[in-house]
Amino acid sequence: MTYDISSRLAIRTNFSLGRVSAEDRNNEPSLQPRNLSFQSKITEGNLLLEWTFFDLDRQRLSPYIFAGIARYHFDPYAFDTLGNKIFLKPLSTEGQGLSQYPNVKTYKLGQWAIPFGGGIRLRVSDNVTLGYELGMRKLFTDYLDDVSGLYVDQFILAQEKGLKAVEMAFRAGEVKNSNATYPTAGDKRGGSQFKDWYYFHGLTLSFALNTSGSGFGKNGSMACPKRIF
Repeated sequence: MTYDISSRLAIRTNFSLGRVSAEDRNNEPSLQPRNLSFQSKITEGNLLLEWTFFDLDRQRLSPYIFAGIARYHFDPYAFDTLGNKIFLKPLSTEGQGLSQYPNVKTYKLGQWAIPFGGGIRLRVSDNVTLGYELGMRKLFTDYLDDVSGLYVDQFILAQEKGLKAVEMAFRAGEVKNSNATYPTAGDKRGGSQFKDWYYFHGLTLSFALNTSGSGFGKNGSMACPKRIF
């Protein structure tokens, strides 16, 4: 839903659903032997400030940019060799929350993000616009994929969380003809110096429900966008 402050400035709020995924088999060659993968559903609500470059009551086409704040939820999982869906956070694959690794904190599944991006919008009629939008999300976690820091001792991990945790923490044994062994505790597993990102993109279809004036860009008008991702 969008509330127009002026002909070019608006406040928006959205609720979005999406999914992110990645596999080491599609990663750079040095990381492929690790054989990790993940998927996660993303639910997000946000509040955005949007600036349209041109008044859509005067021109039919205009680019726009936006930025704001968002709250999102994720829960990374992967499938084991039997096809079972395994949620990764409870396994503490990098020692999160284990007494032997007090400096490795557990991560929260609900967090804040900074959304920003832009798009282009075409006025189809007085009350309808069609557009395309790309929105980036800057995150404050590196655990969107459950991979961030260092490997932990596999025997400690097995004792605390079970053999499934060890299996999902390093999956080279599932690769055909692989002779890789579980890494030494303290070896690098991820890149914690860089936080994760995700993004939405797609077509937008907006309908203006006016409380005053007519069309887009009138003060007090409300527009309810429908997105196709």
